[in-house]
Amino acid sequence: MQPKLIVPPRLAAGARVALLAPSGPLPEGEGTAEAVANCRQLGLEAVVMPHAGNRWGYLAGSDDERFSDLNDALTDPAIDAVWCLRGGSGLNRIVHRLDFDRFARQPKVVLGYSDITVLLHALRTKTGVVTFHGPIARTPLTPFSQSALKQVVFRPVAAGPLATDPGKPVVTITPGQAQGRLLGGNLTLLQALIGTEYCPDFDGAILFLEDVNEAVYRIDRTLAHLRLTGALRRLAGVAIGRITDVPRYPGDEAFGLEGIWQEYFGGLGVPVASGFPIGHIDSQWTLPLGVMAELDATNGRVSLLGPAVK
Repeated sequence: MQPKLIVPPRLAAGARVALLAPSGPLPEGEGTAEAVANCRQLGLEAVVMPHAGNRWGYLAGSDDERFSDLNDALTDPAIDAVWCLRGGSGLNRIVHRLDFDRFARQPKVVLGYSDITVLLHALRTKTGVVTFHGPIARTPLTPFSQSALKQVVFRPVAAGPLATDPGKPVVTITPGQAQGRLLGGNLTLLQALIGTEYCPDFDGAILFLEDVNEAVYRIDRTLAHLRLTGALRRLAGVAIGRITDVPRYPGDEAFGLEGIWQEYFGGLGVPVASGFPIGHIDSQWTLPLGVMAELDATNGRVSLLGPAVK
């Protein structure tokens, strides 16, 4: 049984935001200055965690170092939000060690995407606290991304559609409207959660998806696995974001992403659309996991039906 939904306090000017890298390391020659600048632009106080710039192979420091930064930030009452510096890989090595009970007693905004999908769902599934799929801290915030972030985590959202990116049309796959809990994130990481205690219950959900650097056959295989587990059986709707930097392989032309979407979602009898501003892109939404939403696949809109913060 899913725990009762808990909305964290909204962010306001002067809120203290922990910056950390719980998965992969920052790129060579890049520090946290960009993230600190983003915080200042939003009127927030940046708190760089001690091991944020560490590197251990393809990880941002040892498991103990990354866990220490993350757990301390999640449970410190003086920290108002946790904003991840990048994704990468490695959260599933440490997520089981987190103090979920202490986090639930003083919930806060947790923001990121890609590998951070693991953290967002673990926190929400174990505690009921709404978490946020959105920009990572070190990338420049476009006006679109900044506006979307403010709309969702700086103030309660009135019922109504999220802003769309006029330069990127949404494609209707199956028309219609549906309501459900908003759940999703990086497709590869959602598959990695299957069979764990942190995997969300997708029944009745509006599922949103994104991914990067994944070939068509790998996306096909991942969705086939989700279908075999029954995760796709009782969805309310599907909002597909951007699948970017897709490597090409012989035979791709026989399917293409459009064919994959039809194969796995076209026969579900629920609204489906693709091309939403979600994923490894400059301008993206901030989406609250667990909040009720409405998908209008006919007109390419997603609306939040309840507040994500209080």
